[in-house]
Amino acid sequence: MKRSPIWLGLAASTALVLAACGTNTASTAPSAAAPTAVRLQLQWAPQAQFAGYFAADEQGYYTDEGLDVTIIDGGPDVIPQQVGSAEDGPEFTISWVPKVLEARKSGSDLVDIAQIFQRSGTLSVTWADSGITEPADFAGKRVGVWDFGNEFEVMAAARAVGLEPDVDFTKVIQPFDMLLFLSRDIDVAEAMIYNEYAQVLETENPDTGALYQPSDMNIIDYNEVGTAMLQDAIFARAGWLAQAGNEDVATRFLRASFKGWIYCRDHPDDCVTYTTNAGSTLGAGHQAWMMNEINPLIWPSPNGIGIMDAALWQQTVDISLQGKIITEAPPADAYRTDLAQAALEGLDNATGDGFTRGTVEVTPGGE
Repeated sequence: MKRSPIWLGLAASTALVLAACGTNTASTAPSAAAPTAVRLQLQWAPQAQFAGYFAADEQGYYTDEGLDVTIIDGGPDVIPQQVGSAEDGPEFTISWVPKVLEARKSGSDLVDIAQIFQRSGTLSVTWADSGITEPADFAGKRVGVWDFGNEFEVMAAARAVGLEPDVDFTKVIQPFDMLLFLSRDIDVAEAMIYNEYAQVLETENPDTGALYQPSDMNIIDYNEVGTAMLQDAIFARAGWLAQAGNEDVATRFLRASFKGWIYCRDHPDDCVTYTTNAGSTLGAGHQAWMMNEINPLIWPSPNGIGIMDAALWQQTVDISLQGKIITEAPPADAYRTDLAQAALEGLDNATGDGFTRGTVEVTPGGE
C-alpha cells in the first residue's frame, strides 16, 4: 500500500489526481490479475481514529481482496467530503454524516456505504469549578467549538434548550487544540473523547505539579444529551458505484476494512504501532488512549460492523433539519446497507459481542 500525505485547501478540494500503481498480485485475484487500485481519503491526519485501515494494510487484508489501496491523509486544510465528491476524487472517503448531508445540498452524490462509528465521540468540557454541567449553563458563557461542521452537535444541544449562539452565549471558534481551554480564555471547550480530552489529561496542572485529573473537569457527553450525530462512515460516490464492477470493488474494500477493525478490537497494541508507523505526529501514549476510546465507539455493533442503525440515522437527519444544516430530508438512497451486509459474510464476531473497554494509563505529553 502507498500512503500519500495530501494537504488540500478549499481551492484544490474539487480536483484530486493521484498516481496509483501496484505490482503485487492479490492471493484471491483470478488469473493473476493486477490488483485494483483505489484511494481512501482520511478525515484527518494519521491517528488511531483510522487504525482499522492501517491494520487492513499491515495484515494484508486489502491484498487478499485484490486491492492496492492508497491512503490519503487529511488535516485542518482538507475538507474530505468535498475532496471525495469530486468526479476524479478518491473512491472512498471517511467523513461524518452531517457534513456529507450538508455537502449533498451542493450536489455531492456521496453515499454512506458503511457506518463504522455507532456512537459519537464529541464532548464539551468545562472546569469543575465553573458550574457548567449541561448545555443550559452555556448562557452568558464563552463556548468553544470547531467549525467546518464539527460544531453541529454542540449548537443543536444549545438550541434545544433555547440558547442561540452570539445572542445568548458567545460562540468561539477553537483551534484544533485545547490551549484556549487550558488558559481559561473560553469557558466551554469542544473535545473528542479520543483526542483533545486526553490532551488535557496529559498536561501538567501548574497548581499541583501533577497531571490534570478527570475530577478537574465536567464532561458533557452528547450521546447522553440526545443530540449525538453519526460520525465516521465510509462514503463512495453514487456515480462511481453505478459503474460496472465497482460495487464488487466496494464490497471487497469494506470486507478488508472490517477485518482491520476487528483486528484492532482484538489486538489494540498492534494497531497503536501501525498508527505510529503510518506517520502519527502524536506520541504512542496518546495513540494508546485514542485506540482505547475509538473501539467503544464501534463495538459492540449490534447488527454487524458497518450496518447503519436506522434510528441513529433519523436522529442525525432530524437534528440536521432542526439546526438548519439541511433544509429537507435526504433521499432514502443517501445510505445503503447491502454492500456492508455482503462484506460481513463469513466474518467472525462482526458484532463485537462481549466487548469491554480496556484501561490505558495517561502519559505526560502523550509520549
